[in-house]
Amino acid sequence: MGCTGCITNELADWLKSSFRNSFNQKKLREKRIAMCVKLRKDQKNEHIMKRRTITLSSLSDKEALSEDSPFKEQVRSGRYFLHVPRRYRQGCEQRQKLLSERDSSINEIINAGLLSCFVAFLSMDDEPTLQFEAVWVLTNITSGTSWHTKRVMDHGAVPAFISLLSSPMLHISEQAVWAVSNIAGDGPMYRDVLIACNAIPALLACISPDTPLDFLHNLAWTLSNLCRSKNPYLPGSVVQQMLPSLIMFLHLSDKNILSQVCWAFCYLSDGENNRIEVVLRTGIIPRLMELLNHEDTYVMVVIDAGCLEVLPKLLRHSKSSVQKEAAWALSNIAAGPSKQIQQLINCGLFAPLVELLRSGYFKSQREAVWVVKNITIRGTMDQMIFVIRIGALEAIIRLLQVPDAKVVMVILDTINNLAAEKSGETEGVCRLIKELGGFAHIEMLQNHENVVLRKAASYLLDKCTEVSLISWRPLLTNPKLPVKVKLHKSHFSCSMRSSLRLLITQWRCFAFKLGSCL
Repeated sequence: MGCTGCITNELADWLKSSFRNSFNQKKLREKRIAMCVKLRKDQKNEHIMKRRTITLSSLSDKEALSEDSPFKEQVRSGRYFLHVPRRYRQGCEQRQKLLSERDSSINEIINAGLLSCFVAFLSMDDEPTLQFEAVWVLTNITSGTSWHTKRVMDHGAVPAFISLLSSPMLHISEQAVWAVSNIAGDGPMYRDVLIACNAIPALLACISPDTPLDFLHNLAWTLSNLCRSKNPYLPGSVVQQMLPSLIMFLHLSDKNILSQVCWAFCYLSDGENNRIEVVLRTGIIPRLMELLNHEDTYVMVVIDAGCLEVLPKLLRHSKSSVQKEAAWALSNIAAGPSKQIQQLINCGLFAPLVELLRSGYFKSQREAVWVVKNITIRGTMDQMIFVIRIGALEAIIRLLQVPDAKVVMVILDTINNLAAEKSGETEGVCRLIKELGGFAHIEMLQNHENVVLRKAASYLLDKCTEVSLISWRPLLTNPKLPVKVKLHKSHFSCSMRSSLRLLITQWRCFAFKLGSCL
């Protein structure tokens, strides 16, 4: 018995010494918060990137370039320009068409040495059409990789873009805003170059009561991009310059502008307390609370008209297209305030929704997953518990095996929301995920080809592992001695973490049996 007690004490000492340096509650919490912010921003960045590719619609069909066109080869090589002024604009237009065909065309234009030509066209104030076409081409190039953006900047385009922000031609000025926003979105180094060239005052000067709404939307997007990068953060003096315009945007009614400005304030308050205080001192909290309680008038009109009584039948409709549209409508309603979500519950919409998640057509299931996610974002704790009890969590866990990476990412976000610390049910949700076989599916996702998905799966596993391994009281001689274990991703590979989890599970079984013999 004494020998057994020594072994148990040695086990306790080994566990404490092995993981003492790996566990720090404050650091773990900071890491979890950082990962949540990063995953959210990665999704946002994906949405931004979709906006960055500008398609060309100004060219008529007869101007389209065929693959075997000799003129197309002339445009690629640059021979078409031949320093003939009347060909400048037409060459730029064809370049736009060429850029819209595939990303490799950007490299062809750069390799042909034509960036200097397009940058030179930016200064031709007596040729506004040519200026516009040149800005458009360069904007498309800056929508590529950071290397493409750097090549445009190396040719002196930034001062020219900023100069065009004050162009009397509104369409040229707006196109220059797009180019500046693309550059700002490529990281802090590019952002700081814009700041050094006085881009901020030039951008803010574009904001006036007469500025069209679409132009204001692009300006809000640009300011949000400028706020987004960190390491280093946006300088405090620049933040003070931008705050009055951001506050003004926050009191507009356009949803697109409000979305961009809310993200801008989110980026500005991401960091130390002094950054948060800067945002708090603006007095925007009451306005943010208004937006949190905002009800979509159009949605309420549809609800009041009795659509919720019809949706259960449509979710069970024999045609998959009808099911899909019904689930889509449901997800839009679930994205509203908790009062709208409660109306969905009261009308018995979740029973057919869970049926759809379990056995519906995939396109319908994809929309149904969004319903559950939206509830985990806007719903109350009681509403989230209802969603779990009715079987929605079990249904979405089964869908972790689908090949659509975006759907799987939405499911992981949903599970993460349900297991969030603010819910107070983290341990219970993690235990339920394990009972439903969710860990096995999430473990496999750590080897997925999608990088963001791998990170999300690994983060969720680490969160649940921390919760499940946090209590070792029954396993050790001293019942008051907890041993907390956290497997840091920075220390181990995905396969090694899986092996270590299995090893720790085996150690727990051994310790339990050992303790029962004492």
